[in-house]
Amino acid sequence: MIVGTIAAALTLPPASAQNLDAGKSAEKLFADGCATCHRSPRGLAKGRYTLTLSWFLQDHYSAGPDTAKALAAYLVSVDTPPPGPATKPGAKQAKSKPRPPKPAVQGQ
Repeated sequence: MIVGTIAAALTLPPASAQNLDAGKSAEKLFADGCATCHRSPRGLAKGRYTLTLSWFLQDHYSAGPDTAKALAAYLVSVDTPPPGPATKPGAKQAKSKPRPPKPAVQGQ
């Protein structure tokens, strides 16, 4: 009985690891793996290039290079610059005029 079980186990193909993230959209990858700590994907790329962000994600968070590339591209695509001062369209920036010098006080 034991010999039969061992023989059967030796003839089975080795189990391969499955990438559970394969086929998921980048939005789904973020929702499943990142949203626990990060409320929004905006600002997470912090101006990094897609390639360097992909390497970072692959080393620290993702299951493989394809997943890291997809997630990096998504993060870069939603990365927004910090909000600047609100201006009306077509309005010119006001330049301050130089102040004239103070009058000199003569002998008191």
